[in-house]
Amino acid sequence: MSDIHIEDFCKDVAKILVQLYTVFPRRTSVYVEDIAGEDNPDEYGLHGDRHMACFGAMIWLAEENYIRYVDTIRQEAVDQAILTHKALNLLSRICNDSRILHHDTSLDEHTLRGLPQDVATDRKTHINILREVIAGGSSTRISRVVQRLILELN
Repeated sequence: MSDIHIEDFCKDVAKILVQLYTVFPRRTSVYVEDIAGEDNPDEYGLHGDRHMACFGAMIWLAEENYIRYVDTIRQEAVDQAILTHKALNLLSRICNDSRILHHDTSLDEHTLRGLPQDVATDRKTHINILREVIAGGSSTRISRVVQRLILELN
């Protein structure tokens, strides 16, 4: 049985990083509901486990120096968030990991052959790989790619 909480964590991390990269260098608020979907608080107003796990992923990204933020908005968002130098370098880098390129994306040599060199190179950046696996929708693929990217950096 797979660890669903790890797959959800990796999906949240990927979506948060892509969202912040898209608006970089502007600071922005990142809302849990935009990343993990709508929350259904209980009768006491407490957030559900999925919501809190996504909020935890945001805090973890900050603790591990992938993002910075000014404040939290209750347990619903991080406010004035921005990528760190560490994350920007990671996301902008060209992927050289054959496991990611050949097993988790459609970026094989046959696919890239007809493209101009600069377009082919851009498609192999980590940020574009994350965008592709998110669009593909497979939690397992997203999890594998995020885990490889995080491990590659360390």
